[in-house]
Amino acid sequence: MKKQYSFSILLTIILLLNVTACSNSGGDYSQDNTDTQTPSGDVLTAEKQSALTPEQILESLKEGNQRFVNNNLTPRDFQAQVSQTSTGQYPEAVVISCIDSRVPVEHVFDKGIGDIFVARVAGNFVNEDILGSTEFATAVAGSKVILVMGHEQCGAVKSAIDNVEMGNITAMLSKIMPAVDQTRESFEGDASNNNPEFVDLVIENNVEYTINKMRAESPIIADLERKGEVMIVGAYYDLDTGVVTFLEE
Repeated sequence: MKKQYSFSILLTIILLLNVTACSNSGGDYSQDNTDTQTPSGDVLTAEKQSALTPEQILESLKEGNQRFVNNNLTPRDFQAQVSQTSTGQYPEAVVISCIDSRVPVEHVFDKGIGDIFVARVAGNFVNEDILGSTEFATAVAGSKVILVMGHEQCGAVKSAIDNVEMGNITAMLSKIMPAVDQTRESFEGDASNNNPEFVDLVIENNVEYTINKMRAESPIIADLERKGEVMIVGAYYDLDTGVVTFLEE
């Protein structure tokens, strides 16, 4: 009987250990996500897009970035979103960003499939192609916010400051040089890549230059902005924190 009793106790302990191990074998959730959330398969529809104002969309981008910074992104059912957007798209905004791999635009603003257009080019400038793409995003597809976003330590901007010449990179950097020259005209101090303050100022001026160029070279976008149907905003992404600072006028 003693052996039988000891065996029962041992079996009970083993079962308890297995239950405990199973309960701790799930995903590694942060404290902000202790409650299990059902992934959302919701997408923007024509009706939802039409009801949004540019101000509401801008606020949504700000709130999304705050969730990104807090490591509290919205759980999404991407396959459901793929299915629901297969017959059409109604994005709320278009973001013009650098190609830098450390700036994952959709994640930065906590957006899912079909939520935003993203145009990426080293140095986040605009040319005929990107202007045409942005006109499509706004005048045709109905997006109501254009966000031009530069970022900390932008390699394209730093290359323009150093006047790098290399293959097609030379022509690309010429699109950024106006912001470099403009900044040097009024900057007092070390106007080189050795000075982070100067580099940051060129990055911000490049965003402003891009926005002004867009207004000047796209009557369609300028007219949409004038009517209040589209809002154009600049932004700066911090590589150290993930925080987006909005450079609102």
